[in-house]
Amino acid sequence: MFEPGHNQSPFNDIPPVIVGLVAIVGLIELVFQAGAAGLAGGPNGVGWRIDAIERFGFFDTVFDWMRETGNWPLEGLVRFLTYPFVHFGGMHALLAAVLLLAMGKFVAERFAVAAVLAIMAFSSIAGALAYGLLVDENMPLLGLYPAVYGLIGAFTFVMLLFYEATGQNRARAFQMIGILVGLQLIFNMMGGGAKEWIADTAGFIAGFTLSFAMAPDGIRRLRQLLDKSRQR
Repeated sequence: MFEPGHNQSPFNDIPPVIVGLVAIVGLIELVFQAGAAGLAGGPNGVGWRIDAIERFGFFDTVFDWMRETGNWPLEGLVRFLTYPFVHFGGMHALLAAVLLLAMGKFVAERFAVAAVLAIMAFSSIAGALAYGLLVDENMPLLGLYPAVYGLIGAFTFVMLLFYEATGQNRARAFQMIGILVGLQLIFNMMGGGAKEWIADTAGFIAGFTLSFAMAPDGIRRLRQLLDKSRQR
């Protein structure tokens, strides 16, 4: 069940839940693009993206206000789950969609639909919490990336079990996340030190951790890994 299946094309027979999520992101982005180009919404269409960012993006300042005042309005809480569907621009949304198609296909073929959605939601919330607690800036957190990194965490979980079952070095399972985080740190430093990588890393940790509970027989496999580690 957990074979990696490297010889399969990552875009064949994409599970409907992943197609649906990509379609939602794509439709939202098309609406923003149409508004910006003056093809929809008239004069107000140009500001649709900004309005959506202000209403649905995750802001550290809003989170700080909620924590300091003890007020947790629904408008503020829903941002933990709405920010993934709003992006800074077309390329930001396109890259997120491509990553979701690739990682989502792999994970959705090995986990139940409910588990995939739970991993993505939990990773999005974890990413926002990490961003709100560790980052102090006005730049909002937007995009599917923490959720996608959660799927990368599930991918890593699957590969960890595969390498363990085949007697290979388990550290190889973490190669992808190591490369991605390293590249992201370099790009962020070159681009002015953006802190989105904190949310993405938190999303990965959340997805990887939740996979042990969501995968079939995952808890038993975790115990086996821990037992083998102690024996070594």
